[in-house]
Amino acid sequence: MILVSACLLGHKVKYNGGSNDHALLQKYNARGRFVAVCPECFGRLPVPRTPMEIRYGTGRKVLEDRAKIVDAEGHDLTAAMRLGAEKVLRIAETYHAETAILKDGSPSCGVHRIYDGSFTGTKIRGTGVTAALLQQHGLTVYSEEDMTPDRLEELIAEDIRRDNHRL
Repeated sequence: MILVSACLLGHKVKYNGGSNDHALLQKYNARGRFVAVCPECFGRLPVPRTPMEIRYGTGRKVLEDRAKIVDAEGHDLTAAMRLGAEKVLRIAETYHAETAILKDGSPSCGVHRIYDGSFTGTKIRGTGVTAALLQQHGLTVYSEEDMTPDRLEELIAEDIRRDNHRL
Protein backbone atom coordinates (compact mmCIF):
# COMPACT_ATOMS: atom_id res chain seq x y z
CA MET A 1 0.00 0.00 0.00
CA ILE A 2 1.02 3.60 -0.58
CA LEU A 3 0.39 6.18 2.15
CA VAL A 4 -1.19 9.41 0.90
CA SER A 5 -2.00 12.59 2.82
CA ALA A 6 -5.75 12.45 3.37
CA CYS A 7 -6.20 16.11 2.40
CA LEU A 8 -4.90 15.33 -1.11
CA LEU A 9 -7.62 12.71 -1.50
CA GLY A 10 -10.38 15.17 -0.65
CA HIS A 11 -10.71 14.58 3.11
CA LYS A 12 -11.55 17.85 4.83
CA VAL A 13 -8.75 17.68 7.41
CA LYS A 14 -6.75 20.77 6.47
CA TYR A 15 -6.18 23.29 9.29
CA ASN A 16 -9.00 25.51 7.96
CA GLY A 17 -11.46 22.63 7.51
CA GLY A 18 -10.83 22.33 3.79
CA SER A 19 -8.86 19.89 1.70
CA ASN A 20 -6.02 20.05 -0.81
CA ASP A 21 -7.78 18.10 -3.57
CA HIS A 22 -5.33 16.64 -6.04
CA ALA A 23 -7.22 15.44 -9.12
CA LEU A 24 -4.54 13.01 -10.30
CA LEU A 25 -4.20 11.31 -6.91
CA GLN A 26 -7.97 11.19 -6.51
CA LYS A 27 -8.24 9.49 -9.91
CA TYR A 28 -5.61 6.88 -8.98
CA ASN A 29 -7.19 6.35 -5.55
CA ALA A 30 -9.84 4.25 -7.32
CA ARG A 31 -7.16 1.59 -7.87
CA GLY A 32 -7.34 0.69 -4.19
CA ARG A 33 -3.60 1.01 -3.48
CA PHE A 34 -3.70 4.12 -1.26
CA VAL A 35 -4.13 4.45 2.50
CA ALA A 36 -5.23 7.95 3.54
CA VAL A 37 -3.34 9.34 6.54
CA CYS A 38 -3.53 12.61 8.45
CA PRO A 39 -0.86 13.02 11.14
CA GLU A 40 -2.59 16.06 12.61
CA CYS A 41 -5.83 14.14 13.11
CA PHE A 42 -3.94 11.09 14.41
CA GLY A 43 -2.27 13.48 16.88
CA ARG A 44 -5.78 14.37 18.14
CA LEU A 45 -5.75 17.92 16.82
CA PRO A 46 -9.14 19.40 15.89
CA VAL A 47 -10.42 20.41 12.47
CA PRO A 48 -10.41 23.32 11.97
CA ARG A 49 -7.37 24.35 13.99
CA THR A 50 -5.00 27.29 14.27
CA PRO A 51 -2.20 27.16 11.66
CA MET A 52 1.09 25.74 12.93
CA GLU A 53 4.70 25.78 11.83
CA ILE A 54 8.04 24.34 12.90
CA ARG A 55 10.07 26.84 14.87
CA TYR A 56 13.88 26.64 14.90
CA GLY A 57 14.33 23.96 12.28
CA THR A 58 12.81 21.09 10.36
CA GLY A 59 10.99 17.86 11.09
CA ARG A 60 14.29 16.07 11.62
CA LYS A 61 15.20 18.56 14.32
CA VAL A 62 11.79 18.05 15.94
CA LEU A 63 12.55 14.32 16.13
CA GLU A 64 15.90 15.19 17.73
CA ASP A 65 14.17 17.50 20.27
CA ARG A 66 16.00 20.50 18.78
CA ALA A 67 12.93 22.24 17.31
CA LYS A 68 9.27 22.69 18.22
CA ILE A 69 5.97 22.87 16.40
CA VAL A 70 3.87 25.80 17.54
CA ASP A 71 0.58 27.26 16.39
CA ALA A 72 0.04 30.91 15.50
CA GLU A 73 -1.08 31.57 19.09
CA GLY A 74 2.19 30.20 20.50
CA HIS A 75 0.88 26.86 21.80
CA ASP A 76 3.45 24.05 21.68
CA LEU A 77 1.96 21.21 19.61
CA THR A 78 5.16 19.19 19.31
CA ALA A 79 3.91 16.22 21.34
CA ALA A 80 0.69 15.97 19.33
CA MET A 81 2.56 16.15 16.03
CA ARG A 82 5.08 13.52 17.11
CA LEU A 83 2.21 11.26 18.21
CA GLY A 84 0.56 11.69 14.81
CA ALA A 85 3.82 10.91 13.00
CA GLU A 86 4.34 7.77 15.09
CA LYS A 87 0.80 6.60 14.28
CA VAL A 88 1.46 7.09 10.56
CA LEU A 89 4.65 5.04 10.93
CA ARG A 90 2.68 2.24 12.64
CA ILE A 91 0.18 2.29 9.77
CA ALA A 92 3.06 2.07 7.29
CA GLU A 93 4.45 -0.94 9.15
CA THR A 94 1.04 -2.61 9.35
CA TYR A 95 0.47 -2.26 5.61
CA HIS A 96 4.12 -2.96 4.68
CA ALA A 97 4.13 0.42 2.95
CA GLU A 98 7.41 1.51 1.43
CA THR A 99 6.17 4.69 -0.23
CA ALA A 100 4.30 7.80 0.86
CA ILE A 101 2.92 10.77 -1.07
CA LEU A 102 2.56 13.71 1.30
CA LYS A 103 1.40 17.34 1.14
CA ASP A 104 4.37 19.63 0.66
CA GLY A 105 4.59 22.71 2.88
CA SER A 106 2.95 21.08 5.89
CA PRO A 107 4.79 20.95 9.24
CA SER A 108 3.95 17.26 9.36
CA CYS A 109 3.89 16.16 5.72
CA GLY A 110 6.23 18.63 4.01
CA VAL A 111 8.67 16.79 1.75
CA HIS A 112 10.73 19.49 0.03
CA ARG A 113 9.64 22.70 1.76
CA ILE A 114 8.05 23.78 5.02
CA TYR A 115 7.12 27.14 6.49
CA ASP A 116 9.92 28.75 8.49
CA GLY A 117 8.11 29.23 11.82
CA SER A 118 7.63 32.97 11.45
CA PHE A 119 3.99 32.77 10.22
CA THR A 120 4.88 35.19 7.41
CA GLY A 121 4.34 32.71 4.54
CA THR A 122 8.09 32.18 4.11
CA LYS A 123 9.13 28.66 3.11
CA ILE A 124 12.48 26.95 3.61
CA ARG A 125 13.96 23.69 2.35
CA GLY A 126 13.18 20.87 4.73
CA THR A 127 10.79 18.14 5.71
CA GLY A 128 7.92 17.98 8.14
CA VAL A 129 8.04 15.69 11.16
CA THR A 130 6.04 12.81 9.62
CA ALA A 131 8.00 12.91 6.37
CA ALA A 132 11.27 12.89 8.34
CA LEU A 133 10.18 9.95 10.52
CA LEU A 134 9.06 7.89 7.53
CA GLN A 135 12.35 8.60 5.74
CA GLN A 136 14.31 7.58 8.85
CA HIS A 137 12.51 4.23 8.68
CA GLY A 138 13.33 3.64 5.04
CA LEU A 139 10.20 4.81 3.24
CA THR A 140 10.53 6.73 0.01
CA VAL A 141 8.58 9.94 0.43
CA TYR A 142 7.26 12.06 -2.44
CA SER A 143 5.27 15.27 -2.50
CA GLU A 144 2.14 15.65 -4.58
CA GLU A 145 4.20 17.94 -6.82
CA ASP A 146 6.41 14.98 -7.77
CA MET A 147 3.46 13.00 -9.15
CA THR A 148 2.80 12.37 -12.83
CA PRO A 149 0.68 9.64 -14.40
CA ASP A 150 3.86 7.73 -15.34
CA ARG A 151 5.32 7.95 -11.84
CA LEU A 152 2.03 6.82 -10.27
CA GLU A 153 1.84 3.87 -12.68
CA GLU A 154 5.39 2.89 -11.63
CA LEU A 155 4.68 3.26 -7.91
CA ILE A 156 1.46 1.25 -8.09
CA ALA A 157 3.06 -1.49 -10.22
CA GLU A 158 5.96 -1.76 -7.75
CA ASP A 159 3.55 -1.88 -4.82
CA ILE A 160 1.60 -4.73 -6.47
CA ARG A 161 4.88 -6.62 -7.15
CA ARG A 162 5.91 -6.30 -3.49
CA ASP A 163 2.49 -7.55 -2.35
CA ASN A 164 2.67 -10.55 -4.71
CA HIS A 165 6.18 -11.33 -3.49
CA ARG A 166 5.02 -11.32 0.15
CA LEU A 167 2.26 -13.83 -0.68
